[in-house]
Amino acid sequence: MKKHRSSGETIRASREITILNPLGLHARPAAEFVRRANSFRSEIWLVTKAGRFSALSLIDVMRANLDRGATAMLEASGIDAEAAVERLARLVRELRDL
Repeated sequence: MKKHRSSGETIRASREITILNPLGLHARPAAEFVRRANSFRSEIWLVTKAGRFSALSLIDVMRANLDRGATAMLEASGIDAEAAVERLARLVRELRDL
């Protein structure tokens, strides 16, 4: 995980994630991801070749079109950025359709 501190104690963190869920990151798994992302105070983004998508928006996460095997950079900026990236990366590894 990359960590950057800038003046004013804004913390930035990022980590590459790979979608392992057989059906990708959509429907219920995406809703759970967004729910968890919204529990943090940081701005959180999924960055793919197609663009930059807010991890705090279900519509944006769905628009990222992350199928099984897709990779994205998970980026966060804010007071709890490191924890956000760590916990959301772990969630993505563990997500399975119900």
